[in-house]
Amino acid sequence: MEGSTPDSLLALHDAGYREVVARLGSGTVLDVGCGVGAQTRRLAAPDRRVIGVDYSSATAVDAGRNFGTDTLHFAGMDGGRIGLRDGAVDAIVSSHIIEHFVNPERHVAELARVLADDGTAYVITPNAPADFENPFHVYLFDPPQLTSMLRLFFHDVELIGLEGDDVLHADFAGRRASGEKILKLDPLKLRQRVPRSAYVWMYENALPRIYKFLGSGKSGVGSGIDDSHFFVTSDITPRTPVLFAIAHGPRRFPSA
Repeated sequence: MEGSTPDSLLALHDAGYREVVARLGSGTVLDVGCGVGAQTRRLAAPDRRVIGVDYSSATAVDAGRNFGTDTLHFAGMDGGRIGLRDGAVDAIVSSHIIEHFVNPERHVAELARVLADDGTAYVITPNAPADFENPFHVYLFDPPQLTSMLRLFFHDVELIGLEGDDVLHADFAGRRASGEKILKLDPLKLRQRVPRSAYVWMYENALPRIYKFLGSGKSGVGSGIDDSHFFVTSDITPRTPVLFAIAHGPRRFPSA
């Protein structure tokens, strides 16, 4: 969220959607995990029908109120059980969603199911070695793992990275150093032993206060970093922040 989330993380999401938009054709586009809808509206075009769905129905309703049009729709849906018929959409965006699933194969299976035979799925997720501790990220992928997962459900998978420049990496390094200092206050890792709901509650309520305490110089809020600090690369390293997969040819499995 602007004003409380580090600019570099906002830029990370902006860069992902920028690369999707650059590759999108016409037809029906599904954005799974649309959130407040600000990024979903970037997918809109005169020759596209865009559907944004989110697990939170209230969030989807708000997105519809703010951004909905005759060709841009929002609905509440579970990304592991998408309420669309088989082969219904020409393109699917799954941006920073797959890492939130305990069973991510269910999500990928649904992406393949609702995608047309000649459609394209774009799956964007943090690169596991470069990610920060986050209780919402329950299943992280490195490049081979993400490729392997997607190939279970798609015939063709291309994996590239969204890399950052020196300014971006300096920001990440500074925030990581600050985060590690804070985590040292919990040397026994008690945060990971309490019920996950309690850990999430602590994270949600403490993080904004921590960012405010650290100030913009260490939290990254107000740094001015935007998506121009990210670029596409085929040379993915452990410090590459984001994995960007492009999947074609959804596999069709006989019904049980």
